[in-house]
Amino acid sequence: MIRVGIGGWSYEPWRETFYPKDVPAAKELDYASRQVTAIEINATFYRTQSAASFKKWATATPDEFVFSVKAPRAAAQRKDLREAAQSIEWFFNSGVGELGSKLGPIFWQMAPYKRYDAAEMRAYFDLLPATLGKLRLRHAIEVRHESFTDPAFMALARERNIAVVTVESEKHPLIVEPTADFAYARLELTQTDEPTGYPKPALKKWLKTARDWEKSGDVFLYFISGAKERNPAAAKAMLQLLQ
Repeated sequence: MIRVGIGGWSYEPWRETFYPKDVPAAKELDYASRQVTAIEINATFYRTQSAASFKKWATATPDEFVFSVKAPRAAAQRKDLREAAQSIEWFFNSGVGELGSKLGPIFWQMAPYKRYDAAEMRAYFDLLPATLGKLRLRHAIEVRHESFTDPAFMALARERNIAVVTVESEKHPLIVEPTADFAYARLELTQTDEPTGYPKPALKKWLKTARDWEKSGDVFLYFISGAKERNPAAAKAMLQLLQ
């Protein structure tokens, strides 16, 4: 299945470009989760969220909806990732499992300065749990330094069934090669002067790529960053093409 979504659901400009006037702030997730098929929770990167919050978010969304969850900065952006064990454990004990069947991939975003070190990354991947209770966990890692284009890193990710995130941006290397039984992409080039964020030819190009990825498993496409006010429109336009 190809899922298409956005990052978060609370963003003030979306009150003008996405949410109808009669949707109160308290119902934004309820509305957003019925316009897209996945949402990447970013608040978890900055601070611990409660089990009650995860449970509330799961309850507010449709049965087939899925959340990706961004791992905390303390667990993903350290000088030495081998020292992240306690932060990783704290994160998974915070209540993430309350999302239940709506828990999608865990998203790990490396620091821009983090270079590929084979021993460090192998040890770091050892720290990422395969399960959370009865839930199978899927991990997606965004690398932001050119050194990670090393074939050895790609082979390691493939060996561990960890998806190397495809990021379309002006800052980071573009890696399109799938490394897991699912694919994860963050499309960050939405444009303010484009009503659907991305021009239709660009959307069709990414749809073709997503169709190719889908042959091997689920696909998660997020329109995120860029001209954020246009991200919901880009996601909805992509979903229309999928139909």
